[in-house]
Amino acid sequence: MQRLLLLCFWLVWLGLLAACAKPHPLDALQPGEHGRVVRIIDGDALVLDTGQSVRLTGIEAPARPYKERAGDPFQQEARRMLEDMALGREVQLFYAGLTRDRYDRALAQVRTTDALGPDLWLNAEMLRRGGARMRIYPDTAGGSESFPALEAEARDDRRGLWAKQAYRVADAAALPESFDRFQLVRGTITGMAGVDEYGTSCALSLRGSPLQLDIANAAAAYCQLPEGTLVLARGYVKDRHMEVSHGLNLQTLPPALPPPPA
Repeated sequence: MQRLLLLCFWLVWLGLLAACAKPHPLDALQPGEHGRVVRIIDGDALVLDTGQSVRLTGIEAPARPYKERAGDPFQQEARRMLEDMALGREVQLFYAGLTRDRYDRALAQVRTTDALGPDLWLNAEMLRRGGARMRIYPDTAGGSESFPALEAEARDDRRGLWAKQAYRVADAAALPESFDRFQLVRGTITGMAGVDEYGTSCALSLRGSPLQLDIANAAAAYCQLPEGTLVLARGYVKDRHMEVSHGLNLQTLPPALPPPPA
């Protein structure tokens, strides 16, 4: 009788643990295809044995060379990083909305599912190891809520690409001449202007900077930021305009500490 009571106690305890366990972010997404990774294209793209190309969502790895364009710094290391984690392994895709891009690549969060190595969420792991930067699109944003913290930890520790001068977060008041393509910038909000472009809620100006943050409808809450707010913004930059396409692409930062007295 005592053994039976003890067994019941353990079963109840295990049941409570299971009920209280925090669900994995991928559990809320749509399960997709299974396949074996047979090729790594770069740090955010791979190919399955089914022939399906996959673009890892929520991240932006350094780009490989293309036509006349040279490869980005750290692109070979990022590719090897993903290769070490995924090549030859069975994986499952998870979808958070849009499932294919115009090139018919699957847009997915990807997790390993075999016993050849540890269970890895590849998108998150690339951020944690410094193999990619976070980049969120509204139509594939689900499951990415933990990504800002993962990237911040890697950035603070200067892991992977964050050890390269090319990926240091730019100061909005001291931008280089060739500040374009996907970038991160830190600056202080000084004002807001209305805009007429479709899909854009407002434009935010930054202290001492020619760069303007074009806030998309998916991030419209940031149009209410008060002047003097320090922010970290990320997006595609062209002609001194940065498109902030989703709320996760802009974070408010604590005020900078004043210098110590002399």
